[in-house]
Amino acid sequence: MHTLLKFAAWAVVLTLHSGQVDAQPTEAADDLSASLQSIDLYNTASFQVVDIKRVVAKAVAREIKHKQQSWQQQLNSFNKLNLAQLSLSRDTMSLGIQANRLTRQLKGLSSYGQQVFQLRLADSAMLDAWQGGQLPLIAFSPRGEDTTWLHVEAFDADGQLHLLDATQMPQRPVLIVELDKQVVHKEGIAVMRKVFNQHFSKAQSILETDALDTIDIQSAISTSVINHIRLNDDKEPWVSGAAEIYAIVNGVSPSRDEPVLDIVDLPYLDNDGQDYSPNQILIHWERYRWQAADVLLMEHDDNTNYQELAVAFLDVVTQAMKLIPNPKVQGYAIIPQLTNELIKAMPSHWFSNDDDYVDVFYTLFENRRYSNLMGASNNAKMTLSPLTIEPR
Repeated sequence: MHTLLKFAAWAVVLTLHSGQVDAQPTEAADDLSASLQSIDLYNTASFQVVDIKRVVAKAVAREIKHKQQSWQQQLNSFNKLNLAQLSLSRDTMSLGIQANRLTRQLKGLSSYGQQVFQLRLADSAMLDAWQGGQLPLIAFSPRGEDTTWLHVEAFDADGQLHLLDATQMPQRPVLIVELDKQVVHKEGIAVMRKVFNQHFSKAQSILETDALDTIDIQSAISTSVINHIRLNDDKEPWVSGAAEIYAIVNGVSPSRDEPVLDIVDLPYLDNDGQDYSPNQILIHWERYRWQAADVLLMEHDDNTNYQELAVAFLDVVTQAMKLIPNPKVQGYAIIPQLTNELIKAMPSHWFSNDDDYVDVFYTLFENRRYSNLMGASNNAKMTLSPLTIEPR
């Protein structure tokens, strides 16, 4: 039931003295690099990506005086800048490469790939002050539940630590070191799909959302489409970035007494309190017995290892299915049982700021329209309608 906890295998021992001014650039670079190298990758304690962010933030802050003009010019329309795009010193660039590799390993991604760290201007209104000569602070999100945050740590160009009010947008410019969720999320979803596809045969589950070519083109395809969807406005602190949401569709194979898990990416669903009308296919009904399925909404979490998450989910639903006597007798009533086991297996911290769990929609049926349906946790509202895709 708590299988996911068994897979956590990372720890950090960081030796930063954040309130001290860096005496020499080379000495500072060596200290920060040593902080990353001191990570014990084989320790069984839980690891927090926030500690790597702290190292990166202090290193980037040291560069701001001499590089800010080029950074301003490179900001994209979303006021974001990938770390690989920054004109950094050799030492800081090397540190960024180390941080990228370690973070990718911690998240179950390929160790070598696109840089996963980026800078984000906390508020677009800060750009004028920055261009006017006011140096930004370099901040990062704290760990723990956001409702308990009092301060946000930020470094200035001299390496001095500042404590910012977590509830009030700062008056001076602030750049936030964070994960590029689009990069991490896209690769993470691909990792989970690969794990699921390796477990389920193609006859049991077709996990790619665009896998229409594997379906009999002579038959009509029965689906359910998201017409509208909205996440409740949860008043997140200013330091938190946009969400990256995905759905896990859970049901039972039509041909065998085995669970079927499908992943659907919802990349547009990035802001709470906003209505979206994607007309996106959520459920392919030929994959599920009893024309019934549950939908679990999940959010990208900095500390999620996608490889371990997928394996844990598979283990949970497979074991839960084995414990259900005669599934054919209970029918679709067993599907919420499987979904509940998934939720129970999630660590408690996922229900705080490290939200992976967002909401769940139980027992959705084929050929039914659901208008403004609220999830069980009242965090999401969705309108679904049936859509039959006819063969050419």
